[in-house]
Amino acid sequence: MATTQEKNPLDNLMEKYEANKKRINTIATVVLVVVVGGLAYLKLYQAPRVEKAATTVAWAQRMLEVDSFDLALNGNAEHPGFLKVQKKFSGTPTANLCDHYIGVCYLHKGEFDNAIKYLKDFDGKGSLLSYSSWGALGDAYMEKGDINRGIEYYKKASGNKGDEAITPIYLFRLGMAYEMNDQADKAKEAYKTIKEEYARTQVGQDIDRHLARVGVID
Repeated sequence: MATTQEKNPLDNLMEKYEANKKRINTIATVVLVVVVGGLAYLKLYQAPRVEKAATTVAWAQRMLEVDSFDLALNGNAEHPGFLKVQKKFSGTPTANLCDHYIGVCYLHKGEFDNAIKYLKDFDGKGSLLSYSSWGALGDAYMEKGDINRGIEYYKKASGNKGDEAITPIYLFRLGMAYEMNDQADKAKEAYKTIKEEYARTQVGQDIDRHLARVGVID
């Protein structure tokens, strides 16, 4: 009686491929199109947008530097402001940065709910600007009378121990917020940190009188 010859594993694989060739080739083609299309999008469309966005926002940044908050936000007939740049170049790093700038502008204009909205939308990705943004959020909440949220964000804003520019500023505001919240012991801790770690800063040079107010006298 004749025995059936066992098939080579490679033959089995080829048979399966032939049976499913159309489906396999379709999947491979779709994957290739997606990959190539994604690379083309990044190189031919997104990269130029990123570059143009960074150039376009420069005028609004200059307006912010000179405290022209309305112009920085809304622009004029010749130059777009942060609001327009953010919308036109959505998805770019510049659009994300505009969230921070817009929030700061609204904070200075006294529109605290708008300030909070845009500052929360900003993703600092662990950069130094994150601390400034948290500090601005603390200011906005304090202006709204929400001391607990103000404290929450001032604590985050003062978390960069190696920074002598804004950390002592927000430590001081944190201390003031604690005092307003009847938490004198925590206010004392914030002021003592300024004296011990940031004594040479402008805030540090004036901290003794605030320490005296909460009961610390050298």
